[in-house]
Amino acid sequence: MDTLSEVLDHIRSSGALVGRNLMSPPWSIGFDEGASMTLVTMLRGDGWIVQEGAGPVRLSNRDLAVVTGPRPFGVTSDPDARIAPLYVLSAQGTCTDGAGRALAQEDVSLGVRTCGTRLDAEHALLTGSYTATGRIADRLLTALPRVLVVPGRHRRSAPLELLEAEIARDEPGQQAVLDRLLDLVLVGTLRDWFALPEASAPRWYRAAADPVVGPALSAIHDDPARPWDVGSLAREAEVSRATFARRFTEVMGEPPISYLTGWRLCLAADLLQRSDDSIESIARRVGYSSAYALSAAFVREYDVRPGRHRALARAL
Repeated sequence: MDTLSEVLDHIRSSGALVGRNLMSPPWSIGFDEGASMTLVTMLRGDGWIVQEGAGPVRLSNRDLAVVTGPRPFGVTSDPDARIAPLYVLSAQGTCTDGAGRALAQEDVSLGVRTCGTRLDAEHALLTGSYTATGRIADRLLTALPRVLVVPGRHRRSAPLELLEAEIARDEPGQQAVLDRLLDLVLVGTLRDWFALPEASAPRWYRAAADPVVGPALSAIHDDPARPWDVGSLAREAEVSRATFARRFTEVMGEPPISYLTGWRLCLAADLLQRSDDSIESIARRVGYSSAYALSAAFVREYDVRPGRHRALARAL
């Protein structure tokens, strides 16, 4: 399994807030959902993503953008005008006005998952939000800019049109379909963005195509519990130990065993958070001989014992 697939396997949409916003300019909408990632696209017209402390980001028709991090942001038809938001969307899916007062659903709703001023409005904005937690999800989120944009002309594989069509269907199973389609759009958007010449793809993404490092990374991710060492990883890459160690460090910015340890501990941290397996079982699953060995490495990396990490994660 390649690293991007492994990372995205830990980021799945579940009960995502997906919807359309229909407005006529001038308009502004605020997003205060606290989401880990929000997918944003203009289905009709153009817009701008605005956030505190940064310049506006242009969003042309059918561009796909991903906004990372829980900080509030807005989308507007005119970043230079002081336009009061029609409404601000919260994490609970409720709407408030610019002063924080709750708005009744009938004040903003135009139909199934559709809000705004009128159905034939000149501009249409689609958004879908993710909540992603865990150390593996952090590997992706920390590697991405606050706002990334894939121009419409560079879209290759994201099934945006299917997502757009499903929003208007008030049928059983709609949420499940939207969740899966949103996952597909996110994967396609990230692959398309990483392929852009100006994108700053993380080392682990670029390394997948490296003839020496790529096979070793795949082997680690396919079987993290195997007792890997530099020699066995070099055999996967079909090069000498010295060549492999040198190339891996050049491409990944850290030695192979350092990467292996970090990945195992990421897996352990997420398993502690998401499963009820014993620490002993998790230790052996990720490549440690005992709960004691995992605990010692876990404390060195995260400065907290595995049991305490589990308790804190579940208390959130």
